[in-house]
Amino acid sequence: MGVSGVLETCLYAADLAKAEAFYTSVIGLEVLARAEGRHVFFRCGTGVFLVFDPARTAAEQTYVGGRPVPVHGAHGPGHVAFSIPENDMAAWKERLARLGVEVESEVRWPRGGSSLYLRDPAGNVVELATPAIWGFPDPG
Repeated sequence: MGVSGVLETCLYAADLAKAEAFYTSVIGLEVLARAEGRHVFFRCGTGVFLVFDPARTAAEQTYVGGRPVPVHGAHGPGHVAFSIPENDMAAWKERLARLGVEVESEVRWPRGGSSLYLRDPAGNVVELATPAIWGFPDPG
């Protein structure tokens, strides 16, 4: 018995429309579901990336099939890292520059791999990272 991977992960943003625009137009994710003023969910490879409004999810109890989903929320910048192939790094730099998205930092890790760090409209740290930063094989 064990876990096989991360199925979903989330960040929080008060302005979901700006978050949706960023994650679709800049990162290229596909919207999977949305609830106006509460959340927007994106397909991300074989997982799901969730963006919640922290005020709504921390204050409103929701139920699925009569069972409560625990309330949750966070304040302040979070972090997510999206995996990209090493040979796509230059294309990502060009895309971000063309879209006017500032790269806050670029890191070449001592044991291999590299990362680009940027921020979403809510101030969350978004990392575009090659799998080698954790010793995983590059899919590209």
